Amino acid sequence: LTPYLKFQVIEVADEKAPDSLSEAEVVQVKGREGERILAQIKSEAHVIALAIDGKLWSSEELAAEIDRLGTYGTSHVVFVIGGSHGLSDEVMRRAQQRMSFGRMTLPHQLMRLVLVEQVYRAVKINRGEPYHK
Repeated sequence: LTPYLKFQVIEVADEKAPDSLSEAEVVQVKGREGERILAQIKSEAHVIALAIDGKLWSSEELAAEIDRLGTYGTSHVVFVIGGSHGLSDEVMRRAQQRMSFGRMTLPHQLMRLVLVEQVYRAVKINRGEPYHK
């Protein structure tokens, strides 16, 4: 991606927690992770949170949205992938959009790979360059 745009992956540490948590403990874990995520997001950034209940976009729709954001002055786009418990309410409120890759839950490391590939595909679509289908 770097020949086409400035791209950076920022990871924040998962909150250490036992496998079995109460609902209140899950909220606390997500809150602490959310604070670390929000600390990495600049105020001018357009945030797209990955969420199961988000909008399903095709590759072409993602390309069009990235192009639209750039055209109208939002060149700093941040995609946020949650940890094993998802994203905090605070992170979800900060997001201007929610995007879904489907109803399945995927490990965040795998989701990052899929997301990066789709951003690369979107860049190629917007540049009118061929990309393997």
